[in-house]
Amino acid sequence: DVQLVESGGGSVQAGGSVTLSCAASGYQVCMGWFRQAPGKEREGVAAIYSTGGATEYADSVKGRFTFSRDNAKKMVYLQMNSLKPEDTAMYYCAAGGGRGFACPGFTQHEYSYWGQWTQVTVS
Repeated sequence: DVQLVESGGGSVQAGGSVTLSCAASGYQVCMGWFRQAPGKEREGVAAIYSTGGATEYADSVKGRFTFSRDNAKKMVYLQMNSLKPEDTAMYYCAAGGGRGFACPGFTQHEYSYWGQWTQVTVS
């Protein structure tokens, strides 16, 4: 099994920035970030959808959030800029589930591993 540990969450004012980190115990090609706001279903934020590294973003975060990774360190990051109160949520890291050249992208049930979550609160 692969363990995922998210970090970097916290409270920030609207317009501010936060960088989330996810440390994986083992390298995984397919990884993604998801979030769940109070009273809402979990949704995809940014995720790799091909083993070549192509990344998709939710429309609500395009131009503000950036997914990146450091394969040597087995880390992925989510740089979040221009934060809005509606970005308040529990943020999850997910990994695994690739088939051939495809990664799950925002298809949550295809991921094999999930982190616990880290809270981001924007006020």
